[in-house]
Amino acid sequence: MQLDDLRRAFLRHFQTDPLLIVSPGRVNLIGEHTDYNEGYVMPGAIDKAVIVAMAPSGSDLCEVHALNLQQTDRFYVSHISQGEGWQNYVRGVVYFMQQRGHAVQGFYAMIDGDIPMGSGLSSSAALEGAFSFGLHQLFGLELTPLEMALIGQQAEHHYVGVRCGIMDQYTNIFGRRNQLIRLDCRSLQHVYLPFDFPDYCIVLCNSMVHHSLASSAYNERRRQCEEGVSILKKYHPEVKSLRDASSAMLHEHIQEIPPKVYMRCMYVVEENERVLLAGSCLQQGNLEKFGDLMYASHIGLQKQYEVSCEELDYLVELTLNREDVIGARMMGGGFGGCTINIVHRDAVDDFKQYIVSAYQKKFHRVPEIYVGQIVDGVHAVD
Repeated sequence: MQLDDLRRAFLRHFQTDPLLIVSPGRVNLIGEHTDYNEGYVMPGAIDKAVIVAMAPSGSDLCEVHALNLQQTDRFYVSHISQGEGWQNYVRGVVYFMQQRGHAVQGFYAMIDGDIPMGSGLSSSAALEGAFSFGLHQLFGLELTPLEMALIGQQAEHHYVGVRCGIMDQYTNIFGRRNQLIRLDCRSLQHVYLPFDFPDYCIVLCNSMVHHSLASSAYNERRRQCEEGVSILKKYHPEVKSLRDASSAMLHEHIQEIPPKVYMRCMYVVEENERVLLAGSCLQQGNLEKFGDLMYASHIGLQKQYEVSCEELDYLVELTLNREDVIGARMMGGGFGGCTINIVHRDAVDDFKQYIVSAYQKKFHRVPEIYVGQIVDGVHAVD
């Protein structure tokens, strides 16, 4: 559904003209599993979005229609209990706005959009961002952009029950067209880096698999990183997280650090270095070197951090002999989901056919392919 259709549907149902919000998903070009180690990430907002129409209800009532799910949620701002599924993203945002002292009133809303669910493009943060920004606009709440991102994260932690980092919500709020964000996950400060390469676009290849290892492996990796930090701390008190460690430090204590822990920590230290190098590449307009760093990131995720899987490795491997692909790697937590690729615009159709054909032949499963550009973060539309 396009914006005009959503406006008409809202007007028909609620007899009032809505505020329209476009809230994009996100991709992360490089910097994986660094966020919870207080490191660096390099995401951007992408042109797949949640769109929301909203207006004040004039009462305590909130009525929210999720059009693609054909479901409706009703609750009162004076009493916000937990709902089910998608409802908690909306309810959580309203609740944590109130907790911060913002006077949210009742509202009507309709939700639609084109972010593929479960694709790793963070439809959840896009939904949270749509409501934190939309309600801020609707009721003149004077929230700062960082507050909006943190409210989304709080909603996900406490209403949805997912202990996510801040990257997804931050990118949704702070995204800028043709610019990536190098976010420091410790200070929550960022710099914008130019990503304006008209001959290239971002192509995501969805493996269509999600191995059940994901959550247990994630927790184990976090624990291993913390174990590495606790060993280094004995000799280097300044090390508060792997952000403060160096490869030389790790090597110095290789006898004491268990081999798996050493591998995990070395990956994180090297990935942080790659993000900083990638930033320099963009400032110099060197996309080739940027792509090499993406491949190096994938090898680290595959061999050192061990969060890739056969399907993701194959999708990356398929790009290695193609001159029209600048870089590729797995994106997200791992064990399934998408690879992110930088592909020459003229070759996109051929690339899609090639990937679908080869992947289907090997795994008897059709991968979904999404083509995108880096766009502005959440915003209202006239």
